[in-house]
Amino acid sequence: MTAQTHNRVEVMHGVNLDQLERRDPAHYGRLSLRELELQVADHADTLGLKTRFFQSNHEGEFVEHLHRLEGLADGVLLNPGAWTHYSYAIRDALELAALPAVEVHLSDIPGREEWRRKSVLEELCIARVTGKGPAGYREALERLRQELL
Repeated sequence: MTAQTHNRVEVMHGVNLDQLERRDPAHYGRLSLRELELQVADHADTLGLKTRFFQSNHEGEFVEHLHRLEGLADGVLLNPGAWTHYSYAIRDALELAALPAVEVHLSDIPGREEWRRKSVLEELCIARVTGKGPAGYREALERLRQELL
């Protein structure tokens, strides 16, 4: 019998991240969401992780996707966008998913507007990476990999 591998990572992007290349490059860089996902997939592959990607601008759809992760993912890397700061529905769904999760943001959340500084998800996550651009996703994957091993 072989040991079961725990290497399936669901990468979830929330509201407005499908418009990444149109957002302020000072905060978000110049990559499109597709370009970012290609970089994340490449790095995950070097770590022996298998990624699936999801993006929605609809909070309920994001919640329902979290509900459906049982048996499909071993961990979650999520950037819910603005929902990070107020969506208790996403928080509850993340808690129900009961998977190791890392919250990641391209921009420096603690250095931005006051309302962006609070995360209602942070205490459910094993780590939070902010302000490192695409490199933050690499760091988040590495942290999640540590947890999955």
